[in-house]
Amino acid sequence: MRLLRASRWASQAFIKTPRAPMRLCSSCASTPPKQPADHRNLGVQQELFTTSIYSPGSPIFLPNGTRIFNRLVEFLRKHYVRYGFQEVITPTVYKKSLWAKSGHLQNYADDMFTVTSTSPSRADKQEESGEVEEYGLKPMNCPGHCLIFASQKRSYRDLPIRYADFSPLHRNEISGALSGLTRVRRFHQDDGHIFCRPMQIEEEIRKTLDFIRVTYEVLRLGPYRLALSTRPEENYMGSLEDWEQAENALKRALDASGQEWTIREGDGAFYGPKIDVILTDSDGKEHQTATVQLDFQLPKRFELEYMAPAPELEQKGETTADADKLAVLGPVRPVLIHRAVLGSVERLMALLIEHYDGKWPFWLNPRQGIILTVNDSAPTVEWAYHTRDVLLSQKSGDFGPGSTPIQLAIDVDESARSLPLKVREAKTKGYGAIIVVGPRNVAKSSVTVDASGIPQVGDAPQEKGLEMTPEELRRFMGEKIEAYR
Repeated sequence: MRLLRASRWASQAFIKTPRAPMRLCSSCASTPPKQPADHRNLGVQQELFTTSIYSPGSPIFLPNGTRIFNRLVEFLRKHYVRYGFQEVITPTVYKKSLWAKSGHLQNYADDMFTVTSTSPSRADKQEESGEVEEYGLKPMNCPGHCLIFASQKRSYRDLPIRYADFSPLHRNEISGALSGLTRVRRFHQDDGHIFCRPMQIEEEIRKTLDFIRVTYEVLRLGPYRLALSTRPEENYMGSLEDWEQAENALKRALDASGQEWTIREGDGAFYGPKIDVILTDSDGKEHQTATVQLDFQLPKRFELEYMAPAPELEQKGETTADADKLAVLGPVRPVLIHRAVLGSVERLMALLIEHYDGKWPFWLNPRQGIILTVNDSAPTVEWAYHTRDVLLSQKSGDFGPGSTPIQLAIDVDESARSLPLKVREAKTKGYGAIIVVGPRNVAKSSVTVDASGIPQVGDAPQEKGLEMTPEELRRFMGEKIEAYR
């Protein structure tokens, strides 16, 4: 890459003219405290999402918000390979009988939406009673993943089996509690379920806590604390023995993690205890985000099993070298671990919007670059769009061995307005790279770049007035993405 001195018109566009210091009157000398960032206001300012009275509690993501959402999902998908998850796609609507089987109908009905057909002639009827069976929108993915596990015969050699699912979920939150992206009715959860052998519980929880740690370090979120939520006083499934076994397994995993943790008595899910990640936001408030839940109940309700030698010892998580016992092969109930790293993607986006306050890391920035034309002559405009096409034509391996480039978000402003005006507007909107194209660039097959909007590492100098070819700029921006995600 060649870094040349920018042409005079480009340099002037990127340099602020010194102004005389402003004098304040005595009554204006004290600066009022800055109000805490509110993701609802920032979401409007940055054109991230909107809402509608026709679907309360269901955020509508605009193009910029969708870019951030997709990049978070892409980040997780990249790490799913590392942590051994396989992605699946499951239905949004299931028969009520499934929710009765899973226990949600008895313990979660108030939070579920019921779905019925408006055309009785097209509705499914129960064979015995002849009555039309109601459906429910899924509030979680675990019953569907149990169906996948039960669809094949399983061996102990197959476990652990890890499924991930980004399907939308629906929960009937009270209308007065709905708020922006933090309390919604339709949301996406980076939902995952691990079907494992009893002896694999602690290792799988350790890996999940590590996944959470890595993710929150990349997102620069924290601090967070871990809390063990134990059996509710009432409305829980299973025996006290099951709950004690599950809670003890989570305690051992928490101790092994080396992180501090506390207990939240009676705050577990109706089907099992859980580890919650409690994140402190930029305003000092706490939010529950990630979760790890241990479940012995759904495998029983769905009659899940795998085949293993010495089944009685296997069920207890014990091993043996006794050849006679190992010669006996029998069914064993798997253990189900529910896990979410981000939790609700919508809620986490609200925290990120407020945390970054408009200054997004380059890899998440929905406005990564804008190409500004010096004039609206045909050659200049044509070169601007050629540059955009080059930037959008990223190929695997452009940014080094094993890299996975993402689609850049590049806009073009070819309006006839003055360049300084367009530059100021681009900076106000938070573009990472401001790319200028003029007649001299056309002649030299280059572009001039102000990359000072891309956050720097440590004391790295701000990068302004860089001149390079579109291909070099593509690699430059790709390397910036790899450095921050």
